[in-house]
Order: sequence, then C-alpha cells, then structure tokens
Amino acid sequence: MRAAVQTTYGPPSVVSVVDDAPRPTAGDGDLLVEVHATTVNRTDCGFRAASPPIVRLFSGLRSPKHPTLGNEFAGVVVETGPGVTRFAVGDRVFGYIEGPFGGHAEYLVVSQDASIATIPPDVTDELAAAGTEGSHYALAYTSAGGIGPGTDVMVYGATGAIGSAAVQIAKHLGATVTAVCATDHLDLVKGLGADRVVDYTAGDFTQDEQRYDVVLDAVGKSSWGACKQLLKPRGLYMSSELGRFGQNPLLAIVTPFGRGRRVKFPVPKHDREMIEYLRDLMASGAFVPVIDRTYPLEQIVEAYEYVETGRKIGNVVIEV
Repeated sequence: MRAAVQTTYGPPSVVSVVDDAPRPTAGDGDLLVEVHATTVNRTDCGFRAASPPIVRLFSGLRSPKHPTLGNEFAGVVVETGPGVTRFAVGDRVFGYIEGPFGGHAEYLVVSQDASIATIPPDVTDELAAAGTEGSHYALAYTSAGGIGPGTDVMVYGATGAIGSAAVQIAKHLGATVTAVCATDHLDLVKGLGADRVVDYTAGDFTQDEQRYDVVLDAVGKSSWGACKQLLKPRGLYMSSELGRFGQNPLLAIVTPFGRGRRVKFPVPKHDREMIEYLRDLMASGAFVPVIDRTYPLEQIVEAYEYVETGRKIGNVVIEV
C-alpha cells in the first residue's frame, strides 16, 4: 500500500511516499479503515522532528517506532476483526490516533474502542479528518476554563486549528468571544461567530481595555506576563505551548495558591466521549473545521513545509 514513511528524525525531507508498505490486518476488536483523508498538523511535525526532544521517550530514542505518522483520519471501514460490535463494513468513520499514528497511509488499523466515530452524513471526509487535533485541544481549554454563558473569552491566534475551533466551541457554550487575528482574516473569524475581533497588526492586543474571564493563547506566541493585565481579578490564562523555559506548566502549579489571576495548563484527552462530542458539534453545524490547503499524499513533504512556515489557517488536509 502507499504510505508516507520515515526511518529517522529530521526536517520534512526525511519523509518519503512508498508504494510497498505492508497492509495491516484487523485483529480482535479492530477495524481496517481505508483512509480517504488525513492531515499534517503540529503534532505530526513535532514527532517527525523529535521536537521537543522529550517526544523521543514516546516515539523512540534513536529512530521512530512508528514510521508512518498521521493522527487524524477519515475513511470507510473495509474489514472488521472478531468481536467488533460498534461498527460495520461500509461505515464512514473518522478519529484521532495520537500514539500509534498511521493516518498517512492508504489503510489503517484502529481499535473499535479508540477515539473513533461515524461521520455525519453531511460532513465530507476532508472536514471530518480536520475535526479532531486542534479541536481536542480547544475542548481541553474550554473545559478547564469553565467556559459557558456569561463568560468573557479572548482567543489569541483565532485562525489556527486550535483557535478557530476554540472560537466556535466557546460560542456554542454561550460565551462572549473576542478573537485576535491579522487584518486579512477578520471576515473569516467573524464568520466563525466571534462577537468582537481585534486586529493585532493594528496595535498591541494586550493593551485592549476590556477584561476577560479567560485568555487563551492558541498559538503560544504571547505570555502570562503580557496577558495578565487582560484578566479580571480571578481570570484565567492558558497557552497551547510550554512557554519560554517551560514556564507555563510551572505557573499552573504556582499561581492557584494566590487569590488573583491564575494559569492553567490542561492536558487534552482523546477518548470515545471526546470524538462523539465533536461529531455531534459537526453534525449540528456548531463546529466546522477550517481548511487552508489540500495536498495529495504524494506531496506530503510540501504540506509539512507549508505547515512549518507558521502561516497556515486552520488545517492542512492530505487526500490519500
């Protein structure tokens, strides 16, 4: 089968597409999925390059344990193993598989108990494939932030995979959302449901006069020190990145001991509950993943290179 593989860590060029990768087989409780669409995202980039180096503890110290990456997928079930009861051959499915990976290939084996669900009838494979990685981070932040009706939220980096999902999920939960983005994307972000949009190219967004219950830095390009003044007295700051010198997890331990503004650094979970919640959001139209570009599998190196420019909007999809 065709698959994108790598045998060493490094830049996008370490990845190559082969035609003779072994086709997996479904074991007990497994599904064999014919993959129609997948993505290249920041998790793939991190594991491909072993950056930060700590990922080697999970993916192999010297070389990748899983030569084919891809943690998002959408396709159709073509075979079921013994004991499968939740899905049947012919079901359109999508899911998130960080850890074993394998989405950058024509076929993928996944447990029926993994983070996998059926695709809503009106949702394309491309949208479904782009509907889990950024959004499962966004779910972690909206949950940790206690976001709901009456919550004032600022999302910095509202056009990325995490930020665009966070804007939509926060609005679905009833929050009032201020989104921060560049001039070229103001209309896009308004279309996601933001109540107010701040153009960071026109001035320093941290000087905004409004105060927020939650500030989410969805791109990790600001800091607790810069954003603290945006918060209400018991406001909460969260970032999608570790921060300079890994400060954000440490601040999440220290700041709750005070009586004022706090930092949280939630770790996202991926399970059946998460994937079914996202499926229901997509089915209702409350969440529509943003797709920037689509590449064929044969151009996956170019897709990696584009993602690593830092200029992508939403998600980059790979058609398999």
